[in-house]
Formats: sequence, C-alpha cells, structure tokens
Amino acid sequence: MGEPGTRSAAEAPGGTARGAAHDEGDDSVEESGASPRSRSRELLLLVGVCLLALLLVNAFVARPFAVPSGSMENSLRPGDRLIANQLAYSFGGHPRRGDVVVFDGTGSFRRGPAEPAGFSGALRSLGRDLGLAPAGDSVYVKRVIGVGGDRVTSTGPGGRITVNGVPIDESSYLAPGDEPSNVAFDVVVPAGKLWVMGDHRSASRDSRDHLGEPGGGFVPENKVIGRAEWVVYPVGHWAGLDRSAAFAAVGGTGGHGDQR
Repeated sequence: MGEPGTRSAAEAPGGTARGAAHDEGDDSVEESGASPRSRSRELLLLVGVCLLALLLVNAFVARPFAVPSGSMENSLRPGDRLIANQLAYSFGGHPRRGDVVVFDGTGSFRRGPAEPAGFSGALRSLGRDLGLAPAGDSVYVKRVIGVGGDRVTSTGPGGRITVNGVPIDESSYLAPGDEPSNVAFDVVVPAGKLWVMGDHRSASRDSRDHLGEPGGGFVPENKVIGRAEWVVYPVGHWAGLDRSAAFAAVGGTGGHGDQR
C-alpha cells in the first residue's frame, strides 16, 4: 500500500509534475493504427501478387499435369501428377534421347485444331497454359527414343530397338513383360523432330501408330511443352524422372547436339 501523502507522479524541482499528459499547447500527434479498410487492401494486394507469381510460374517455368492413362507405366501411373520443366529446352537446348517429355500432339498424334475457334476456345487454351484447367486430349507424355538425324529401327517381337545401329537396353524402364516393340519399323528422324514411345509399349499409342499418317509419327520439337521432372502426387509415388542412361552408348553416333 502507498504511504500517506505519496503522489502518483514525481515532481521536478519547482513543483512541475514529470510524466504528466500533454501540456496545454503541446502540438504532438498520437499515432494511430492502420484502419481496417487499409489492412484489407494490403491483404488483397498480397493475395493478388501471390496469384500473379503462381500464374507466371505455371505459364513459363514449371507446369503441373495429370497422367491420364497407363501408357507410361511403371514410370508414370494413371492419376499421377507430374511437374514439367518448361525451361529445360530454353536458350538453345534440345530434347535428348531418354528424356520424358510433355508435348502438344496436335498435327502429329491428333488431327485438327486442339481447341474450337473463338473466344471460348482461346480462354480455355489460356487456362490450360496457366495450369488452371485440365491439359485436354491433345497433350501427351512419352519418352524420346530418337532425335533429329537418328535412324531408329525395330525388327519386331524378340528384338531390341536400335538407334544408329546401337541396340538399346530398355529394361530399366519398360513395363514388366513388355517387348521393346511388337511392330517392325525403320525410320530416320527429320531435323527438328522427335520419335517418341511410351514405356508400357503394349498399351501405348505412340510414334509407331502414326507411321502412315501425315507427319509420319514424328513430333516437332516446338510442340514440346517441357521435360517431365518430378512426380509430386500421390505421396507414395514421389520421384524424380531422371534421363535414362540406356542411351549413353549412342552418344556421338548421330542426331543433333551433344547426346552424352
């Protein structure tokens, strides 16, 4: 308890109280917090910046895709979500043998335009480019077997696929029990094109199925959206999709660039 006569504010010499509120005529202003409306604007701005950053990443850097079929088992399974690196072939880079790529099959694997003409088609296409809508029936994921300048051959059941005369051991990624190819073929990949196949050969419609069509089953490099890099969902399937070492012996035998 306080002693009798004790004051609540100490006094300076001369009787002036220290710590008193504002003296008359004091022109200092008490700072107040931001208003609720200002905080709401800041929150909306932050959300907008985060959304814009996400859209830019989806459009130009890393884009998510859902795997629709079993054509790439067991590397990719139906329902897997993968991330495609859209910068993998920027600045003069090219897809390489053994890469798993996501590409637009319009004009090679699929005839006609991928989207209807008009505003609705353009809007849907933009949504897909930004990763906000499903990729659609024109987008495929396959493994690159041959690049521009390569000669890719198969004798059919019982034989390996060869690239520039080198037999390829595909056992590390082919689906168990699958032949490298039940179809015999002998093709030379044109410059700027790719020969692609699924890992589950008996369940994959790939370059082999389009041999007799315009384009010959070859996929233009400029139709490649990106290199499949990671499986991110479901959690039990998390994995990196590294380039297969099966094609190491083919390096220097043909094709564009350094394939080692």
